[in-house]
Amino acid sequence: MNSTIETLINHRSDRSFLDKAIPDDILDSIIQSAYRAPTSVHSQQVSLVITRDKETKEKLAALAGGQPWIAQAPVFITFVLDMYKTAEGMKLAGETQIAHQSIESVVSGSIDVGIALGTTMAAARSVGLGVVPIGGIRREPLEVIKLLNLPEMTFPINGLTLGYVDEPAALKPRLPLATFRHDEAYSSENLEKLIAQHNDELTQHWKTIDRNGGENWSKTVGNYYRNIYFPNVQPALKKQGFGTEK
Repeated sequence: MNSTIETLINHRSDRSFLDKAIPDDILDSIIQSAYRAPTSVHSQQVSLVITRDKETKEKLAALAGGQPWIAQAPVFITFVLDMYKTAEGMKLAGETQIAHQSIESVVSGSIDVGIALGTTMAAARSVGLGVVPIGGIRREPLEVIKLLNLPEMTFPINGLTLGYVDEPAALKPRLPLATFRHDEAYSSENLEKLIAQHNDELTQHWKTIDRNGGENWSKTVGNYYRNIYFPNVQPALKKQGFGTEK
């Protein structure tokens, strides 16, 4: 197993960081890695907002639902779906953008952001930094948009903390590989049994690391997905000029 694959297989979300700055050359190389990540039709519809200011990080931590590691980490990156950039570029060709009015563009742009996010995490961990992706950046999207001065036709999809780890996180168990890998066609055979197996494994994991009140997987996803997770996303997308009906 080479070092790249080993780094990816051993991913964990670290939420405890040292009060230690990330050198500019290291941060620049990480951002350069994300900058070179692929995008659909070479649209380059991704932008990154790098936040080091303590006050701004504290505001983002609150907007994300009270996540103190955002403020604690020396760097926080907001990954932005950016179709303002593509619209401006099209003006130079005498064209008017309408693609942002479709659900396809939201899906495609979110995929491109996800590729950049994954690239950034891999690059950061390869140089000894800890990371944790922050979906909570979508909890109050209009407030984040205002705070970061994002223009129309942009949307904050996800965030990422970067820092040197104080207390490393434990490697969390996953659902059995058979629930993830499907050769030739999707298979639901034994799915309920495999999920039950993971529920038991995760419960034992919480006991092993002395985390009181840790729930199994079914209960965890149930707590989130029995509701609309972030109900402010859809109206914020519309306000920013995106459409979901085409």
